[in-house]
Amino acid sequence: MQAPLAERMRPQTLQDYVGQTHLVGPGAILRRMIEQERVSSFILWGPPGVGKTTLARIIANATNSPFYTLSAVHAGVKEVREVIEQCRADSRSMFATGRPILFIDEIHRFSKSQQDSLLGAVESGVVTLIGATTENPSFEVIRPLLSRCQVYTLRPLDAEELQTLLTHALERDEILSQRNVKVEQTDALFRFSGGDARKLLNILDLLEQSTPANTPLIINDQTVTERLQENPAAYDKGGEMHYDIISAFIKSVRGSDPDAAVYWLARMVAGGEDPEFIARRLCILAAEDIGLANPNALLLANATFDVVKKIGWPEGRIPLAECTVYLATSPKSNSAYMAINSALGEVDRSGNLPVPLHLRNAPTALMKKMGYGADYKYPHDYPGHYVAQQYLPDDLQGHTRFYIPADNPRERK
Repeated sequence: MQAPLAERMRPQTLQDYVGQTHLVGPGAILRRMIEQERVSSFILWGPPGVGKTTLARIIANATNSPFYTLSAVHAGVKEVREVIEQCRADSRSMFATGRPILFIDEIHRFSKSQQDSLLGAVESGVVTLIGATTENPSFEVIRPLLSRCQVYTLRPLDAEELQTLLTHALERDEILSQRNVKVEQTDALFRFSGGDARKLLNILDLLEQSTPANTPLIINDQTVTERLQENPAAYDKGGEMHYDIISAFIKSVRGSDPDAAVYWLARMVAGGEDPEFIARRLCILAAEDIGLANPNALLLANATFDVVKKIGWPEGRIPLAECTVYLATSPKSNSAYMAINSALGEVDRSGNLPVPLHLRNAPTALMKKMGYGADYKYPHDYPGHYVAQQYLPDDLQGHTRFYIPADNPRERK
């Protein structure tokens, strides 16, 4: 049986690897690790199809290290311990070369006990751990393990990198290189790929397989769109539809459409999505998109997250649905989201502006003598528990606003 194009085109060396130049380009951190053959444990965080698994394999090959792989979806504590014992035996072998590398795909799906079982081997140097995750490791990886690993962020491929990948496939693949291929347009191809190398190659695979061998293979926007409409799952063989569905879910809640939001929720439930993943997105939605128009939304979303952690599937679908409908039908405001982004932009622009003297803490006599805390007005000493005084740094006072209330009853009040 013919392997899929994405597998046939999987790079074996850094020279063939496309993208992530901030990590593997000349002088970059992972390239230096490989060149010095001193690989420390790390976690690769990024969307699907950007080369996490491939990069781990390339590192193992380049450093001549035994390579073990586990999927967090299928492996339990028992399997983790068995692999660690194999790695320990490898590291003691007289034929040992590089330290064994243990690659764990979807490490964010490991339970706390599974992650705990890795700590000793990582800390003692029995294995070099390379984890791959599509979720923020700060939320999904236990702190002791996170403290032993660097986190490197992988980015979606840009148009230039997708073009390079397309060119490589057409020139180097054993099947495509024998076809009469005419590339007329790439906008749709790159748009549907969404920065995902695997998606792009899966689409090419679909186009090749659906075009008779004696017919020119035409790549243009119309052909790509038509073929994907006929077979919408064909470019999603690796399960990346997960990201399209959560995107549709978030946008339906934001757009105040409870029916669409519940439908996409049902798709995730039926697909076996992690209930905590959904609940976490509801918490983010409540803060980002409902915000101060209805502060109770965040309380309900947080309560939903707690309940789902306690009860899991299948009953967890009920509080998730309740929260989804509540958020979708709630008034919306992103004023707090915009305020913090605006303030972060100002911090990035103006740096560490000094705190006004009257706002500074004055725990010592010397600080008081220097004017720290002097002339501070205690608001509770004034009518209505309010007094006008300067709170922003001097350079921002009087001409800067970060929080701009949205037009809804609660914020107008």
